[in-house]
Amino acid sequence: MTDISTIIKLTAAQIAEKIASGELTAVEVTEAHLARIEAVDEKVHAFLHVDREGALAQARAVDAKREAGEKLGPLAGVPLALKDIFTTRDMPTTVGSKMLEGWVPPYDATLTTRLKAADVVILGKTNMDEFAMGSSTENSAYGPTGNPWDLTRIPGGSGGGSSAALASFEAPLAIGTDTGGSIRQPAAVTGTVGVKPTYGGVSRYGMVAFSSSLDQGGPCARTVLDAALLHEAIGGHDPMDSTSIDAPVPPVVEAARNGSVAGMRVGVVKQFSGEGYQAGVVQRFEESVELLRSLGATVVELDCPSFDLALSAYYLIAPSECSSNLARFDAMRYGLRVGDDGTRSAEDVTALTREAGFGDEVKRRVILGTYALSSGYYDAYYGSAQKVRTLITQDFEKAFEQVDVIVSPTTPTTAFPIGERADDPMAMYLADLCTIPTNLAGNSAMSLPCGLAPEDGLPVGLQIIAPAMKDDRLYKVGAAVEAAFVERWGHPLLEEAPSL
Repeated sequence: MTDISTIIKLTAAQIAEKIASGELTAVEVTEAHLARIEAVDEKVHAFLHVDREGALAQARAVDAKREAGEKLGPLAGVPLALKDIFTTRDMPTTVGSKMLEGWVPPYDATLTTRLKAADVVILGKTNMDEFAMGSSTENSAYGPTGNPWDLTRIPGGSGGGSSAALASFEAPLAIGTDTGGSIRQPAAVTGTVGVKPTYGGVSRYGMVAFSSSLDQGGPCARTVLDAALLHEAIGGHDPMDSTSIDAPVPPVVEAARNGSVAGMRVGVVKQFSGEGYQAGVVQRFEESVELLRSLGATVVELDCPSFDLALSAYYLIAPSECSSNLARFDAMRYGLRVGDDGTRSAEDVTALTREAGFGDEVKRRVILGTYALSSGYYDAYYGSAQKVRTLITQDFEKAFEQVDVIVSPTTPTTAFPIGERADDPMAMYLADLCTIPTNLAGNSAMSLPCGLAPEDGLPVGLQIIAPAMKDDRLYKVGAAVEAAFVERWGHPLLEEAPSL
């Protein structure tokens, strides 16, 4: 029997290898992570729901397959934490909201189905900003999640539960969604790896919609290879999703196993710098650029002027689409219902339910989006934001004529204290300054650790951006940077993260 503390420090690739060889059983691995959750999650609050019996049943099925001599997949028996935005018919799906408290969907999301088909063991559902609206996981109706590096600080958002589960070794893999940086920003502030695939590269069927033209599910892990293995398992065309790309998943695993930047052109955008960037974040980013040069890359300076307008455009487009998508929560079909005592009209019940069921940030965005879409303002606000979106896409196209990938800090600062920006929405929104342009254009991006900020000892993320359907470039560059970083300075999460 391998020690629990040893099992939880293994990578997903190592776990899968040991299960396939019989050195470990899937049940042993699952029990180790369930024990870890039981030991630390009361402090971290990464999970909203832990499916102990379901996870052990999945693990026993994997062990039975191995004993029967069946070939196991690349992630068979590996535990995973699933963001509570994907429908699961055997667990509640709340999207971090009182509106869906206790709701168990009648169907699985395509991503959920693919995880089960890959024999990944789903441990449970993770905490998140309500309906994925936020950058700190403070907007969850079920309370905030702490950053395992410092429990008084945020773990990023909206997928802070997934990133915290990784950083606290409660799971080796996790799933997030990224509408304006909600996979990458949490990865950056927790010292983990997070990838936003090309829009349409991973099915959105069964993913509760926030902003349909921006939302994208993707892999979260502690290493680049683990993220690639998970990306391959969940990616690919889905006829149930009209936005799904009918093309093979790019060769992400091969790229992660053969990382190199030799001969590549790497772009640095001048708009991703300046006022508001923490000194330690800038220092670690500049060191990363020099590291890329030393590995054989050519660094090219880029000017993408429309990127300065990305934040404004995003906070018109996303709330407008959220206003439309959340109209379905009307107390009539499913979810919360308040005030239905036989004396009130349907309109009154809907209004009372939304007042009770939606939190402040959701209400703020619904009101903003409804205003932007209203008669007389549509062209001035939503229409103009879509024009800016086109300009951003064109800036990316011009940039990728000159370079293979673009790099930047993932987020301007390290993890800020819980509550620090709660009453200042604009300061909160600035956390996504570097990540939003990629969502507006639909290309792919990754965040991976590039060290700790000297002033506070907290993780800093390096963002890599690639063209649409060139996701393999992220893994090729990311693996090279990760290997060089570990060789020179060690892995920050494995060697420097504080114990809980």
